[in-house]
Amino acid sequence: MTYSFDYLVYIGRFQPFHLAHMQTVKIALQQSHRIILALGSAQHERNIKNPFTAEEREQMILSNFSQTNQQRIEFVPVIDVHNDEKWVELLKNLVAAVVRPEDKVGLIGHFKDESSYYLQLFPDWELVELASLNNAISATPLREAYYRGEIVESEFPLGTRDFLQKFMHTEIYQQLKQKYLSDDHSDIPVE
Repeated sequence: MTYSFDYLVYIGRFQPFHLAHMQTVKIALQQSHRIILALGSAQHERNIKNPFTAEEREQMILSNFSQTNQQRIEFVPVIDVHNDEKWVELLKNLVAAVVRPEDKVGLIGHFKDESSYYLQLFPDWELVELASLNNAISATPLREAYYRGEIVESEFPLGTRDFLQKFMHTEIYQQLKQKYLSDDHSDIPVE
């Protein structure tokens, strides 16, 4: 099969990985030999906005794909750097450690809102711009429902649903849920 790219980079927090994320990965796998998922907010502290570690997100994401496609998905954990220039440099260095100099690298994503401006920060990478997928819901209301004890099954692929079910039985989930229900939505880490 001939692909337009050797690698497509897909940047996201995937907290949690929902159907619009999955559609984007599937489109990327149609256009690229491999995909690099840049897992944002990869520092180890958990909070209401970032309940899952980078390793847990890798497991969650891979559980939704066949063995063959799993082998085409790479991950790079990206810590939050509150400076666009430094963040771009960090991400480019992480990607450079995965790809070869001769590889054609692109970026895939869609302009959801003002937070999507980062897609314009990589002029060296051709952008595969997608329209909003599946009337793409934000992960925020899905997380909020999750902290209320609900899994919005219609918005998640099976692997994610299974992951979320199991995670509900952990002490960490209970701490996050209590923090959410106490109306303390600050970014104070959960132990």
